[in-house]
Amino acid sequence: MTAAATLTDVSMRYREHAALDGVTASFATDGITGLLGRNGAGKTTLMQLLTGHRVPTSGSVRVLGADPFENDAVLRQVCFVKESQRYPDQFRVRDALAAAASVFPAWDEDLARSLVADFDLPARRSVRKLSRGMVSAVGITIGLASRAPLTLFDEPYLGLDAVARQLFYDRLIADYAENPRTIVLSTHLIEEISGLLEHVLLIDGGRVVLDDDADSLRASALTVTGRTDAVATLASEHEVLTTESLGGSSRAIVRLRRPVDREDLAAAGLTAEPTPLQQLVVALSSRSAPASRRAEAPADRPSDDDHAFQEATR
Repeated sequence: MTAAATLTDVSMRYREHAALDGVTASFATDGITGLLGRNGAGKTTLMQLLTGHRVPTSGSVRVLGADPFENDAVLRQVCFVKESQRYPDQFRVRDALAAAASVFPAWDEDLARSLVADFDLPARRSVRKLSRGMVSAVGITIGLASRAPLTLFDEPYLGLDAVARQLFYDRLIADYAENPRTIVLSTHLIEEISGLLEHVLLIDGGRVVLDDDADSLRASALTVTGRTDAVATLASEHEVLTTESLGGSSRAIVRLRRPVDREDLAAAGLTAEPTPLQQLVVALSSRSAPASRRAEAPADRPSDDDHAFQEATR
């Protein structure tokens, strides 16, 4: 499978802090990747590199086959919906959408209008007077309607209630099915998006902790409960991420090194169940805790460009 974007041995340092440290990863063409990790893990820095907002200290970044930094031909094919997206003070909702339509070649006006109706966005109202949830809905509308070959959402749901978040997920997967492209979702609501993901990239302390196909990941992680000695026997043959014991019983999250027979586990007195993606991410991040003391640089600086379409309005 070809890659829409790649990072090769990428490091990004801010004075004494390493936001990213030797990261090598790729994002498949026409795939949905979950970019996961705790606060300060390096997620926002990674997305800023992919969208040409920053230049790595070392290593190589390629998006759609080229360096994205100050490359208009590439950046017109990339849409980055930021966690705290800013818009010019005078912009109304319809102005923000019109500016985006002028930048992204594949913009779908019908989809934009449909999303405005779905989220009940007031087109004539100033964006700065909107609630946080409505501002998030504006970003989601731009991200989906842009139909950009590479679309990145950084915590796109802030301020949205559960119904509105589900609307976003439903519209995203429906439009992706008809118009495949490369989508990167960075979020802490892992369980809500787990069913959407085709690939998972987990970073912690600026390093890649997990980079795997979502289906393979789901099949390889089990939560096993039973007698402590039986759990220990299984643990000796596989990778144990966490273990909790009480009396003579234990519970462990295990990544399998090879397939196991559920009947054999049952015969050994063990109960096995799939490990939810969120629990797996927490377990893996906890294991790498010593490395995660590195701090990520602030997501916003006065000199940064907020979004590609804002450049068109200057």
